[in-house]
Amino acid sequence: MTTPEQNIDLADNFAKVFSTGDVEQILDTLHPDATYWVSGRIDGMSGSYDKEGLGALLGGVTSVYENGALEITPTSAIAQGDKVAVEATSYARLKNGKVYQNAYHFLFEFRDGKILSVKEYMDTQHAYDIFYA
Repeated sequence: MTTPEQNIDLADNFAKVFSTGDVEQILDTLHPDATYWVSGRIDGMSGSYDKEGLGALLGGVTSVYENGALEITPTSAIAQGDKVAVEATSYARLKNGKVYQNAYHFLFEFRDGKILSVKEYMDTQHAYDIFYA
């Protein structure tokens, strides 16, 4: 079992890897049984994903970013046991010229040094306005 401090390091690493846009590397940070949940009711974005489903989602969304990646910057984190709560911001310029900057709260759960689950809370109206409007 990893310590809370090690789990914060794993969450920080996830943000770094996520910021590369490399879907295969992102998925490699996840436990085989991982789930990823995105807040809101946005068709094609919100809801629960298994590891394979998250890969499909990320593969589609990274194609709209100018440099192929959404930069995630953690601003604070707190850990207890196998869970880490992270506040973060994001930045990406889309190929259509729009800028996506959002604020997030992530709740990570870890098992065996990998991410078992993620709950992603964000400003869904901003996400909708940038990606769908």
